[in-house]
Amino acid sequence: MHDDPGELQSRIAESTGRLLATAAELTDDQVRAPSLLPGWSRGHVLAHLARNADGLRNLLVWARTGVVTPQYPSAQARDAAIEAGAGRPARELLADLRESAAAFRAEAAGLPQAAWQVVVRGLRGRGHPAWYTLSRRLSEVEIHHVDLAAGYQAADWPAVFVGERLESVAAEFAQRDDVPYALLRDTADTARKEYRIGTAADCGEGQGLEISGPGRALLAWLIGRSAGAGLAAEPPGPLPGLPAW
Repeated sequence: MHDDPGELQSRIAESTGRLLATAAELTDDQVRAPSLLPGWSRGHVLAHLARNADGLRNLLVWARTGVVTPQYPSAQARDAAIEAGAGRPARELLADLRESAAAFRAEAAGLPQAAWQVVVRGLRGRGHPAWYTLSRRLSEVEIHHVDLAAGYQAADWPAVFVGERLESVAAEFAQRDDVPYALLRDTADTARKEYRIGTAADCGEGQGLEISGPGRALLAWLIGRSAGAGLAAEPPGPLPGLPAW
């Protein structure tokens, strides 16, 4: 995982630029159309991304000031804010997305170097250094850009992002006993990286499923953005179902 705040800020700026370009092309009818997320329109996704920028900016304020500043007042308040903003016209959603992203960027740019190591807590209460807030924002922008179903796809994810997130998600899934035990092989990586998911409780050495394909396809499958297109299983057969990420 890259932990250089300057590098992460540059990557967020690039990803946000691509997202804003997509959002700028959406009409009022299109923002009311369904996204790839069940029960959410594109407007919900855009409103969520704007409120996420606000929430993560709160964590940077916490790191800078030392004053506990929650990401959101509560999970219910977060959901209500998304719902309240989802039905706005496309131009208002775009303005909100642009302004919230700019405010997050400005707060990050002004954060003292020492503050990046201050431990903050997100909505779920997990502590992490402030620099990881940048990694979280990058993931939100890249993954939910795909969820808009407006042209940007998992195949468009930057290679560095894919490598980082694939390693992180696979590490999470390697600790879960509700995930099928499998070996993942990234065929697009020149180093032929491998990742294990699930636990080998009842699986002898050398046994288990092997799933291979490009890293982008593996990541999209793991986080529920693909049914497994572009992936192959050995022994041959359908890919196993996965729990929610």
